[in-house]
Amino acid sequence: MESSTYSTDRIGVENIRHLLITFSVPAIVGMLVSALYNIVDRIFVGQGVGPEGLASIAVTMPILMTNMAFSVIVGVGANALFSIKLGEGRRDMVERIMGNAFLMLFLIPLLVIIPVLLFTEPLLRFIGVTPALMPYAVKYTRILMYGGVFAAMSPGINHFIRSDGHPKTSMFTQLLGAVLNTILDPIFIFVFHWGIEGAAWATVIAQTASFVWVMYYFNSPLTKLRFRIRAMKPDFRLDLSILAIGFAPFAMHMAMNVMNLALNKNLLQYGGDIAVAAMGVVYSVVIVIMMPLQGLNQGAQPIIGFNYGARKYDRVITTYRLAVIYATVFVCTGTAIIELFPDLCVRLFNSESTELMDLGAKALRICSCMVPIIGFQVITSNFFQAVGKPLQSTFLSLSRQFLILIPLIYILPKFFGVMGVYCALPVADFLSAIIASLLMFFEMKSLKRLMKKQQTEISEEQSHS
Repeated sequence: MESSTYSTDRIGVENIRHLLITFSVPAIVGMLVSALYNIVDRIFVGQGVGPEGLASIAVTMPILMTNMAFSVIVGVGANALFSIKLGEGRRDMVERIMGNAFLMLFLIPLLVIIPVLLFTEPLLRFIGVTPALMPYAVKYTRILMYGGVFAAMSPGINHFIRSDGHPKTSMFTQLLGAVLNTILDPIFIFVFHWGIEGAAWATVIAQTASFVWVMYYFNSPLTKLRFRIRAMKPDFRLDLSILAIGFAPFAMHMAMNVMNLALNKNLLQYGGDIAVAAMGVVYSVVIVIMMPLQGLNQGAQPIIGFNYGARKYDRVITTYRLAVIYATVFVCTGTAIIELFPDLCVRLFNSESTELMDLGAKALRICSCMVPIIGFQVITSNFFQAVGKPLQSTFLSLSRQFLILIPLIYILPKFFGVMGVYCALPVADFLSAIIASLLMFFEMKSLKRLMKKQQTEISEEQSHS
């Protein structure tokens, strides 16, 4: 573990490349392990339950992602505000931000969990679960909802550990949950023969263990920060600021839910359950590329936010540019592997269904062909969020998932059948990257104006002195 003497003030003075690596690598490792856990989880389900298990997980994703979206809006929004206030020197605000975030992370997910537990089957029918998949989907969803609060609170609170200057400790939170889940999956599925229920219980236990760990951190000598009862008194102005800053990634998650609903509906219409299972394989593989991007975002966010609050705009620009370069290198490498070995990727999940293998390999190649430009779009959206500009970040998030992709999901299949559903993803990636380029062009001009103004003020002060 890292020393408790680590000072966040280093974010404003140390070499940017070193800082970005220091903060990002642990987050990337943590997210990569989480992504690999998702793959391993689905490999066990695919091999132990079959294509029906893979399809049931894929089709219930909108419900599970809705719960995670509430973790994101609070955790990411509070973390961004936390970093900005540190950069401004407003340490008096830090524990108030943490306290209010804790309360919201506990209460808000209940808005999802309670209705889902009360109306599981009607909700699953509404999102398009077929009768063949319903038994699997009901068991999986209900069990995950039992641990829904821990699933939201653990990642939400973990953001603060990283911004507190302990990225390696934050990484351990992710490793703990991923490793524990990976150990329990084969035991519950193959030894106890619990099937899809075993996969769900393994996830719940792992999420609960991660929550216990993050709470231990804030009651340990590793930090002076504490979740204090008095700091949990609702501050509605502060809460609105947290929710506003975190709204962009929340909107992205919710837009992904709507996108998944549209995706599943059209996949079922044009390709049946096997097309949904193939999409589940695509998601599991591509997430190995996308999750580390989130780790890079998590590493860059406190650096960008702190230096923006401290008016060190040159460091803000340098951090952004380096993050884009690293992200692009990473996604290009991952895409090359997918394009070269699509059959092997699909075979990991199920080697018995030739129909799944053929369709999955084709879908994987189509869906990943524009992934190399996603890195830029993801980093750019996070940049606006880190500097406290939720409108731009929200627009970028929605442009891909909602404004562009959903119409394409309905239009392209009319001409290309089930392959048109898969083609909608790379087309949306390309168009959203163009939008991100335009927004970032004007933002860079604005930052350079601020730098020039700042230099003028310094020059005037020096001349007067």
